[in-house]
Amino acid sequence: MTKKEPLLEVRDLSIAFRMDRKTKLDAVRNLSFCVYPGETLGILGESGCGKSVTCMSVLRLLPEKTTVYESGDIFYEGQSLLHMPEKKLSKIRGNEISMIFQEPMTSLNPLFTVGDQLMEIVRTHDPKIEKSEAYRRALEAITDVRIPNPERILESYPFTMSGGMLQRIMIAMAMLNKPKLLICDEPTTALDVTIQAQVLDLMNRLKEENGTSIIIVTHDLGVISEMSDRVMVMYGGRKCEEGVANDVFFSPKHPYTLGLIASHPSASLDKERLPMIPGSVPSLKDMPKGCPFNNRCPYAVESCAEIMPAEEKYSEDHSVSCHKWREVDQNA
Repeated sequence: MTKKEPLLEVRDLSIAFRMDRKTKLDAVRNLSFCVYPGETLGILGESGCGKSVTCMSVLRLLPEKTTVYESGDIFYEGQSLLHMPEKKLSKIRGNEISMIFQEPMTSLNPLFTVGDQLMEIVRTHDPKIEKSEAYRRALEAITDVRIPNPERILESYPFTMSGGMLQRIMIAMAMLNKPKLLICDEPTTALDVTIQAQVLDLMNRLKEENGTSIIIVTHDLGVISEMSDRVMVMYGGRKCEEGVANDVFFSPKHPYTLGLIASHPSASLDKERLPMIPGSVPSLKDMPKGCPFNNRCPYAVESCAEIMPAEEKYSEDHSVSCHKWREVDQNA
């Protein structure tokens, strides 16, 4: 894949949440990554690793009173999103950058029909548009996500629909204005395997047809492998590893990535029990000064608890933050 100028660049971003006047909890620390035009970046990690916080920060959707952007910036087409005036940012939200949230059941207003909510999005970004044209575009969006009988769906209320149907409607909403970047936060949570596959196929098709870049956030290795061109693995608010999807999956360099892959079930598995990563994710209050994974890592040495490893290049498109990654490389 030939790299162009990044569509989105997150540069040395650190985010904390203010608990009171004296206490702050670090949620994301010194995070940097890029998303290029037409590609899908998968962000992988356990719950609480900072995936959703990172994505919410792109559109400044985190609560302003308690969120502290301690360092870094986020650039969209060269423009700082963190320092952009709210009026200008509101024109980008839902128009050039759209987001699909985790829970479709709670993301739609139960008091309004699907059609009303779709048309509102169209008219918010183009107040001069005629109602008939807004309806036409809403109908087209529902048709694009292959929901049968789209006219009936536009007249229906969200509480009458299944989770899979609602997720398709959320995708239709996100793609309504043909955004350049689509952020998907756990888009297949609580969906059965068949519906999950349909949703992923739909997102891939819309990406190919519209040239949309995608960030997909999940803890599901299967979803990441199905969707992603590149993968970033996060743990404890930091980036562990990043690279082309095949490189990360078939030649992992970080012990955490290695543990995630080993614990994923496969058809060829001939063991009675899956391997597991011992221990649990540290809370934000107890995050170690050094590598956040050191208390669960079989390769950890004393310095891992004190010194955060720098990001090192294994190859041009593959980087890792680990003091002992060369030993992991030998055993992967």
